[in-house]
Amino acid sequence: MTKSELVLSGILLISVLFNVGIFVYARAAITKLLNVAEELWDLQQMTDSFAEHLQSVYELETFYGDQTLQNLLAHAASFNEQLETFEHIYSLIEEEEDDETDDTTKEEEQT
Repeated sequence: MTKSELVLSGILLISVLFNVGIFVYARAAITKLLNVAEELWDLQQMTDSFAEHLQSVYELETFYGDQTLQNLLAHAASFNEQLETFEHIYSLIEEEEDDETDDTTKEEEQT
């Protein structure tokens, strides 16, 4: 082997190792992002459930007009609105679930 072939082989090896490293890193980063998105989606669902429950309690005759519950309801609504700013993150999970549902439906249709 000539010197230029050795240099090119070394560069190729470094390039392949670099690309494999970037692939592994990107895969790990995407996995972490999807985990965070799933947790945010769960938090959004819990907040929605809490706000609905609080609204139903507030609408009961016994508590209707209670200032403390009204403030708590407003706080829950503002918290829910703040969580909606992360919708672009947890929407990744919804798209992924839709894709999985479509794949499962296609598999069931094929059998």
